[in-house]
Formats: sequence, structure tokens, C-alpha cells
Amino acid sequence: MPEFRVAATVGAAVVILAACTAPPVQDGSHGQKLVIPATVLTDQQISDAYLYLQGRLLILRQERQDFEREGFRWNQVVHRAPGAVAWANPNLDVAYSEAWVAVDETSCVQLDIPKIAGRYYTWQMLNGWGETVLNINERTYPAQPYGTYALCLKGATVSLPAGVRRIDLPGKTFRVLARVELGADAAEAARLQRGFKLTPLGEPRIEPPIQVPVFTNKAMPGAEAFDWADAILDGEPDINPGMSTIRSEVASVSVLARSSPDARARVEQVIRGQAWPALQSQVRNLGTTRNGWVRAAITGNYGNDYKMRTAVNLVGIWANNSDEVTYFGHRDLEGGAIYSQTFAAGQLPAQHARYFWSVIAVDARDYKVIPNALGRYLLNKESALQYNPDGSLTIVYAPELPAGTPQSNWLPTPPGSRYNLTFRYYGADADITNGATVPPPLVRRQ
Repeated sequence: MPEFRVAATVGAAVVILAACTAPPVQDGSHGQKLVIPATVLTDQQISDAYLYLQGRLLILRQERQDFEREGFRWNQVVHRAPGAVAWANPNLDVAYSEAWVAVDETSCVQLDIPKIAGRYYTWQMLNGWGETVLNINERTYPAQPYGTYALCLKGATVSLPAGVRRIDLPGKTFRVLARVELGADAAEAARLQRGFKLTPLGEPRIEPPIQVPVFTNKAMPGAEAFDWADAILDGEPDINPGMSTIRSEVASVSVLARSSPDARARVEQVIRGQAWPALQSQVRNLGTTRNGWVRAAITGNYGNDYKMRTAVNLVGIWANNSDEVTYFGHRDLEGGAIYSQTFAAGQLPAQHARYFWSVIAVDARDYKVIPNALGRYLLNKESALQYNPDGSLTIVYAPELPAGTPQSNWLPTPPGSRYNLTFRYYGADADITNGATVPPPLVRRQ
């Protein structure tokens, strides 16, 4: 499988698809059939089609890992111990409960949420493209922030128990992340998370999964991605509007990739020379950059920006939307260097977060937490931070504790390799959400 970090150029040879017509494509957002005429595909169309398809492949990869490696079962909740998650850019401030939910025309799933007060929580559901379709908490359902719900396919005919609130879903299968803030009492958070329960109401018919290989970020699929294109286009609907054209291009590239060895070689060449660099560029440019921090333009709900969706699925799968959290990222830092970051007394992170804030270091390729001897992977509002005499706060990122730095204010970094930082504000105030305030810059001290 080809390596992701390849700097290749597209050669001059062009294979013309002169008489191939792709099968009709179902537009998931409008329910209409779109017939694709015979066409000569441009390199840009091939690249764009790959970037669209890769967003779904990243979800399918995680689904396969969940069921085969993690032992997931449909409509069963998995309660994670605090910190016991291994996906990209995890939020280690919360206790996670996870599930894959399946419903259909004749079945629903009963959801029970315990009463939670005084700490952040949410029940988040995402579809097979990484779109957040539901959050249940006191902000989104103020009249019933906890209790018993029925999660149903929109239009399903199911007899429900009395007193259950029905919630209609725009599809049949979903990934769940429930989060309960650890706060000062992690044991209580763990007790509360176990109050999230699922009970099937009927037996849904579950389609066999699309068996994509468990590829790595270093070795992503090339032209073989289009071997699964037909199954992907016929499967999980893309509920976002405006996807007809790109889905048509995916179908056409799939035909091209299967039409001849030379045509497949061209698709491979374009993916290496154009699509992979475009994805890397998208990851580097997720949004507006100030003080060295990138604020993602959109997360959780992407509209017709499928390239952003794919980039976020790569670097922070299961990202929630901006109503819940505001993310900032600082990329490609040198693990052996010493950086400091100082928040003025009137701009402390806690002053901009209704619930909590945190900063986490992850490696620069797979976006996973970085092992260190201290066993410290983030700093947050629960950390025993020491403040400067003027009320300001200085955080230090370094491979070893620098002289004069309180150990409580130090986040270890990996010597000899690169890393990224992710800064989160949960329940961010208007200054954060409108971009008026961003985290302070990093100052390199060595």
C-alpha cells in the first residue's frame, strides 16, 4: 500500500476515458437519480473524488477496528475508564461511553440518560460520514435533558413504551460518543456514565459492513479506494445537500479505475501527486490562524465542505460541532524544544469556558497521545497549576522539566519527533466562538 507522505508529480501521460458511463448515483440529500454521461475526467475531478471517498473510508476503518479489535456489538454501550481511548485527539477531560446504534423501519432503540447536574455531559451521535446528527444535554433538550428516549429511523412504525420521548434519526446506523466531565470527582463521573443505557426495541436488519482494510495514516489506500466506491455510494446516505456532482465524479472515477491497467495507473498517479498533497494542505489549513493557533472553520457539521470533513475525520475523528466545543490546533512543533505560553490575568482560559478547558499534546502523524514518564497527557482546569504573582498563567511544553518551572505547569513533549497541540474550550464564550480571543502564542525558549 503506498505511503501517505509522498511528494510525487503527475506525469504527462493521460489516459482518456472516452466511452465509459458510470452507473446512476443516488443523491443521498435529495433522493434523486443522477445519470452521469460519458466524460473525460480531469485530474482535479479524480483528486476531488478521492478526497470525498476518503472521508467515508476513515469512518469504515474505525468501524472495523471497533467491532473486530474492541469487541463492540450493535446497540450495546461500552463504558470506557477515564483515559482508556486510543483514537486521534481524544478528550481526556471526560469519561467516554461509546456505542454503534442500528435502527430500521420496524425497530427503535431505547436510550436512558441519568440525571447529571453541575458538570458537562452530552450524548453525541454521528452518521457514517462523520456528521454530528444529535446531541442530547441540557442545552439541546432543556425540557427533557435526561430520562428515557426512543431513537428511531424517521418514518419508522414502532410501538413505544409510555412516557418515552421519540427522537427521529436521518439514517439507520450511527456512532455514539457520550461524554461526562471528570471534574474534581472522576469516580462520580464514572458512576454517572454507567447510567447511559441502550435497550433494543425490536431487531433491526443490519447490512453487512463494507470490508475495507485497516490501513494506516502512513499508508493510505490509493486507486484501490475506488474498488469500494459502488458499495459506498449505494450504502450509507450522505445527508448533506449539494453532493450530487461529487458523488457522480466518484462513480465515474470508479469506472475509470477499473477500465484498464493504464487508466488505473493514471488514477493512482493523480492520487499520489495531487490528492494526498491536497489532503495534507487541508489539514494544515483547517481554518483561521492567529498566534500560531489554527481555529477550525467548521467541525461536526460540514455542509457541502466534504474536504474539511475528510480532514477532520483524519485528525480528530468524532469531532463535535461548535455549539459544544471550540478547538484550536498548533501543528508540527519540535519535541526537543522548550516552549512557553502565558495567559494574561484577564484572559485566563477558565474565564472563557463555561464548563472546562484543556490542552493536549499528540504526535504529528497519527494524532495519538504521547507516552511520557510522568504519565501526564494534558493540562486542564483540574490541574494544580501555579499562577504568576500578577495573576497570569504560564504553561511550558518541553521534553524535560526546565529549571524554574513548576512541575504542575509542565506538559511533557517527545524528544526527537514532532507533535501537535490541541486546545479545547467547552462551553466557549462569545469572544472565543467569534474569534476575538485565541490562545496566546508559544514562545520558544530553546
